[in-house]
Amino acid sequence: MRKSDDVHVVMLPWSAFGHLIPFFNLSIALAQVGEIHVSFISTPKNIQRLPKVPPNLKHLVNLVEFPLPNLDDKSTLLPEDAEASVDLPAEKIQYLKAAYDLLQEPIKQFIADQKPDWIIVDFFQNWIVQIAKAYDIPIVHFSIFSAASRAFLVAARASGAPMPKSLTSTASEKLQFPSTLAYRSYEAAELFSSSFQEDASGESYAQRSAKVLNACRAMAIRSCKEFEGDYLVAVHKLISKPVIPVGLLPQPEASSSGGDLNGDHSWQRIFKWLNQQKPGSILFVGLGSECKPNKDQVYEIADGIELSRLPFLWILQKPGWSTSDDVDPLPTGFELRTAEKGVVHIGWAPQKEILAHPSIGGSLVQGGVGSIVETLQYGHVLVVLPFVYDQGLNARLLVEKGLGIEVERKDENGSFTGKDIAKALTYAMVSEEGKELRARAREAAAVFGDRELQNSYIASFVEYLKNKGE
Repeated sequence: MRKSDDVHVVMLPWSAFGHLIPFFNLSIALAQVGEIHVSFISTPKNIQRLPKVPPNLKHLVNLVEFPLPNLDDKSTLLPEDAEASVDLPAEKIQYLKAAYDLLQEPIKQFIADQKPDWIIVDFFQNWIVQIAKAYDIPIVHFSIFSAASRAFLVAARASGAPMPKSLTSTASEKLQFPSTLAYRSYEAAELFSSSFQEDASGESYAQRSAKVLNACRAMAIRSCKEFEGDYLVAVHKLISKPVIPVGLLPQPEASSSGGDLNGDHSWQRIFKWLNQQKPGSILFVGLGSECKPNKDQVYEIADGIELSRLPFLWILQKPGWSTSDDVDPLPTGFELRTAEKGVVHIGWAPQKEILAHPSIGGSLVQGGVGSIVETLQYGHVLVVLPFVYDQGLNARLLVEKGLGIEVERKDENGSFTGKDIAKALTYAMVSEEGKELRARAREAAAVFGDRELQNSYIASFVEYLKNKGE
């Protein structure tokens, strides 16, 4: 039962697992400190796919399910079982946005009934501003993006240059310190289309985000001063509001043996194979569930892995263009030719247990903050192949900090070849030139894996919430 002096927080994440998981991890972290009750709101299927709330925290973390409303006029465009962006091709996410907007009425009723002390909201739900105002409840915007990407985007919009031109310019002048951050031409065009133009929901991501940012009392951000303190200061100066780092929210310590993996024999075999490999020798390839490379891109990645001659473990999500079970998403003969070097697994993977294994030495990732944190938590070097949203900026941030290398791509269209992949992989993993890069990645584990340090940020955020933002 909630005590009268406990703080009740409502969490409102957007329906993408790159957002749901950080919001969930923040919810658990707040509850662990104590005196914070969390109501985490999402749809039934999304909540079923979340990790389990630890038994000792179930009285503090309430997972609230609201069914996703139907779009009567767009029923053929939004499949019945689609509740998150991972369930949809990119062009149909706009209909998920329109359906999610219809949740504002049940959420408004929940807020009216519960009268929480705070609403912690993502960038998407701009309609929460009126609801919060009606019931006099303060808002904190929780940004799951890096401080660097947030600083760059705010600075770009404030520069006065037209979009998307401002996105391709470095932001040093507005940030007031040297920075290499900028979008490539092809990235700026994609971001402008996906985030700055109105869609079937009637609003763009940028319009929604601006309204939330203008109304919030503070921005909480998944970051820490030890990693990107300069960019945290820049965000504060640019938005003229408190910017509160909540730490990097690293995953709980995982077993490097893989545990029992729910009796999954295929993963037991893979971990047995990992146990036989040299320490730090294996390349982990994992582009996440939200990244959906096309056939040519998958084939070039495969070619690059093969050309590198590195031992590898590749977790490949079943591509949308390979819908039939008997269609191999990999180039003909790839698995046969690389059988002595590596393993390809299609589908779900125990990623944190894999990254905790001592045989892993580096990762080829898409550049999402979650993947970066999970990799550097264990001191593995990063090779980044960004695809969407903030990933390009994160890649440039890692290069700027000396913690990773980015795969070279053609600026006009973003294409890359297997040779580009192999060049980056061998540089990062085994070259003499990449020795310093690997050393810095190992050193980064002292920050990314320091639970006492990361927990101190959560404790400070809890004090902010308990003191009503004063």
